[in-house]
Amino acid sequence: MLEKLFSLRERNTTVKTEIIAGLTTFITMAYILFLAPNILGIAGMDKDAVLIATALGGGLVTIAMGLIVNYPIALAPGVGLLAFYAFTVVLGMHIPWQTALGAVFISGMVFLVLTLTSIRQMIVKGIPASMKIAITVGIGLFITIIGLKLSGLMTVSLSLSPESMAALSQSHGSLVPPASETLLTLGNFHDPHTLLSLFGVIITGLLMARNVQGSLLIGVIVTTIVAHITGNASIPDNFTCLAIPDMSKAAFFELDIPSAFHMGLITIIFSFTFVELFDSMGTLIGTATKAKIADPKTGSFPGLGKAMTVDAIGVSVGSLLGASTITAFVESTAGVGAGGRTGLTAVTTGILFLLCLFFTPLITIVPSCATSPILIIVGALMIGAIRDIDFDDWTEGFPAFLVITLMPFTYSIANGISAGLVIYPLVKLITGRAKEVNWIMYVLAILVLIRYIAF
Repeated sequence: MLEKLFSLRERNTTVKTEIIAGLTTFITMAYILFLAPNILGIAGMDKDAVLIATALGGGLVTIAMGLIVNYPIALAPGVGLLAFYAFTVVLGMHIPWQTALGAVFISGMVFLVLTLTSIRQMIVKGIPASMKIAITVGIGLFITIIGLKLSGLMTVSLSLSPESMAALSQSHGSLVPPASETLLTLGNFHDPHTLLSLFGVIITGLLMARNVQGSLLIGVIVTTIVAHITGNASIPDNFTCLAIPDMSKAAFFELDIPSAFHMGLITIIFSFTFVELFDSMGTLIGTATKAKIADPKTGSFPGLGKAMTVDAIGVSVGSLLGASTITAFVESTAGVGAGGRTGLTAVTTGILFLLCLFFTPLITIVPSCATSPILIIVGALMIGAIRDIDFDDWTEGFPAFLVITLMPFTYSIANGISAGLVIYPLVKLITGRAKEVNWIMYVLAILVLIRYIAF
């Protein structure tokens, strides 16, 4: 049966290899089960509800990817879009989380239409490589700042009394700026929460340096244990590791689609759709290539259309369950590296996600100081792509620079993307290199300008 479903012999693999690969993928991305509830909990959502949505949504969509497409790719709520959803949309724009979920649902439907009409492929092809890379790097910096804030390693808007500022100035001279000019500064290292977060960053970073499989998950577990041992986290009374999931806590179908159609949310829907567009496409193609299913040199990508369709539907399905944008995870390459070549790898990972529904009490005792370091580490992984941007070419480097800097410094993924879409074709046009720009970039630039001018 498994041979018939997944063509194991054709792809030169075995059931044992696929199951081990699926377990490997799960271990490397299981941190999302701890991270998503803590981030969306800050946005006002019930942590138990988010955990159920993450495990159920990630599990079902990943299994669908394995059965329908036969790709070894796992999906779950994306880290960058989790941060965008919680901090930019819900907290920054004061939009109810139900309405934000409605925007995610609509973006999924838009994404599906773009996929079925092949417009999605056209957009991805029309956006220059430097812009795609800049979006990845910018999101990496964006979630790093969020991780630094949540961990307490960085504080915002330093405000000291005149006496304290005078004392600091006397001891450090011109190195101390006026309080009103200080935006970011180091956190309070007398705070146990901050010290535990720092410990989490260091231990996870060291594990990554040693190329330990599942470094992020191990870092979360070790930091959680230390937090409980030192009395900085507590286990509730009547605690049990295993429990039947309480579906009454779930946020199924609580999204507010009508409110999301409000004109002010057009840019939000656009941002969800645009970021997911490149994030998923890069992961799908990269993982399929590494698994030797696809060959970018010849343009052979069997099943890619199906994979993109499942990915698009997963976005809307996740919002119906109460999760932010579900997307393909680059950690899937860990499973491929362990030998995964078919959808059985994805099915194995999906089943493990579903089984986690029965371990929700264990997951909920993980403190935020154990999960915030993940954002910092993931940010470090994402920023490495900056090496592939040609900063010697000003028409490529300057728009990329704006994308990268405006995302974290304006606390908005949308602002960064919008700036790049407008400036890139503009500088090419001014320098007489308009022919280097795909026509779709001009269309996107006009749409962005209309949005900022009219709305």
